[in-house]
Amino acid sequence: MDALDLARWQFGITTIYHFLFVPLTIGLSVIVASLQTAWFRTGREEYLRATKFFGKLFLINFAMGVVTGIVQEFQFGMNWSAYSTFVGDVFGAPLAMEALIAFFLESTFIGLWIFGWDRLRRGVHLACIWAAAIGSNLSAYFILAANAWMRNPVGYEVDRATGRARLTDIGAVLTNPQAWSTYAHVVAAAFLIAGLFVAAVSAWKLMRERWRRPGDATPHPSEHTLFRKTLRTGFLVTLVAGVLVIASGDHQAKLAATYEPMKLASAEALWQTEESAGFSLFAVGDVQGSRNHINVQIPGVLSFLATGSPWGPVQGIENVQAQYEALYGPGDYRPNIAVLYWAFRLMMGLGLAGVAVATAGLWLTRGGRLPGFTRDGAPAPAGRLQRWAYRGVIAALPAALAGNIAGWVLTEMGRQPWTVHGELLTAQSVSPGVSLGQVAFSLATFTVLYGVLAVVEVRLLFRYVQAGPGAALPYTDDPDGPDGSDGSDGRPDDGAAVGTDDERRPAAFSY
Repeated sequence: MDALDLARWQFGITTIYHFLFVPLTIGLSVIVASLQTAWFRTGREEYLRATKFFGKLFLINFAMGVVTGIVQEFQFGMNWSAYSTFVGDVFGAPLAMEALIAFFLESTFIGLWIFGWDRLRRGVHLACIWAAAIGSNLSAYFILAANAWMRNPVGYEVDRATGRARLTDIGAVLTNPQAWSTYAHVVAAAFLIAGLFVAAVSAWKLMRERWRRPGDATPHPSEHTLFRKTLRTGFLVTLVAGVLVIASGDHQAKLAATYEPMKLASAEALWQTEESAGFSLFAVGDVQGSRNHINVQIPGVLSFLATGSPWGPVQGIENVQAQYEALYGPGDYRPNIAVLYWAFRLMMGLGLAGVAVATAGLWLTRGGRLPGFTRDGAPAPAGRLQRWAYRGVIAALPAALAGNIAGWVLTEMGRQPWTVHGELLTAQSVSPGVSLGQVAFSLATFTVLYGVLAVVEVRLLFRYVQAGPGAALPYTDDPDGPDGSDGSDGRPDDGAAVGTDDERRPAAFSY
């Protein structure tokens, strides 16, 4: 093992860790903004309470995403200076746009949203969370445009005197077909994760309401209705996002066949070019011998994914390897085939499992139904199957996160052995002056630090989920008011404060 291997491990670990927070921030920002919009339009206090409850969880996740994201850019100078030197003039443009436009928009308006509950007019305050949500999604586009350039470099030329890539067309970089397609796929997956997060939190609260443990506090009566609504909202978001993930994934496969044929062939363990190529369900192969001992397939499906026709030709690993040797010279241009093969299946399998859970959840909660409860919200005789329905929803969240990570592993490792396809090999990208011991020290430091941050994140999320919506917006329990409010329609005057004296303190909502 050398510095290159450890540098790759470090970047992989820190990227995957950061990517745990990114999709939830992207999707949850829009869900929170939608909940606040529902309160703005209806004045119903349950929507305000849901906004503040899920808003706290969103802010915790956002803060962790910012902290872990900063590390990513430092690594370019620490371990990958040769890469930074080559791509800096191109890569820096979309990253600068992300920081100066998207992140500035996101962070500024999140601050206004946090501290503006009792200072801004309702419409202005609502616009703040929408601006933050737009900034989050715009930020993802600029970053993915930079990443797509590494897989399909466009809008540049290489200065032979300096050996650096020089940007010639920022429009080509931002309209790269790989960028648009990847963005659609990643954002759809982010909403799938966010939908399952809302559903999992709601399921946990409903399960604890129905099957209480000794010492559990009695939840407020209105929480049953609130969490049933957010449960179904999470299911609906997941289902719609799942359809978009499938559609965008189909487009991604066709782009891979055009721009990254080695990645597609490796993800399917397809060794030789085939017509009417089948989609592999399970394979046991011999990488050194370039063959599969066992390969259970669905005929024609891979050809359809790659070409739109079940009889279309799909290039094999050996054929692409021969082409690359002719283009770039002798070398092994194959990625880690076993990792790509199983990452592809984990991504698809776990993602589809989340969609299946959402579909089943919408069916089980139709028409006022809810496992373990009567239609009026009273506890009903329930067996283990009903309790496991809630546990299945909760388990779907980490499963979908794992599927999302598997998809990112597929994307990044599928580009190997290149950092910039056709221009710069990964082995040429590492910092020349970094030693094995230095990388090992930074890797160990980041691993320990991120482990501590993971504990902090989980404890904070669990603490606020356990506290419930009442901690975000205390109940007044006035029977004369709708939804347990103070007797009004729940709509504060423009510019008026919301909640109790304690809740009107901005820090009370933030922390």
